[in-house]
Amino acid sequence: MGKKQIKSRVQEDLTRCYVCGREPTQIHHVFFGWSNRQNSEKYGYVVGLCFDHHTGHMGVHTGNKSLELELKRMCQEDFEKNIGTRDEFRKIFGKSYLSGGGLHKWQR
Repeated sequence: MGKKQIKSRVQEDLTRCYVCGREPTQIHHVFFGWSNRQNSEKYGYVVGLCFDHHTGHMGVHTGNKSLELELKRMCQEDFEKNIGTRDEFRKIFGKSYLSGGGLHKWQR
């Protein structure tokens, strides 16, 4: 049985780090935890991250809360623009990461 093909709505080339462009060591599920990991795959909210930006010293899993939040906000903006409402997003992912109506874009 082959490896599952994961597609992203927010990054065209998952073979490169979303932040710095290096080749990633892993696919990052923007919303993690068991059900949110599955929903990240279902809705395409995954990005390629190199070791440093995934689990290394600048990583989303090792305390880089600003990168983690910006990725979540970017995906929620995409959801609200292209898929459903903020209430629907909350029902699926558990909470909103946007305050008011402000839009936040991750700037590389």
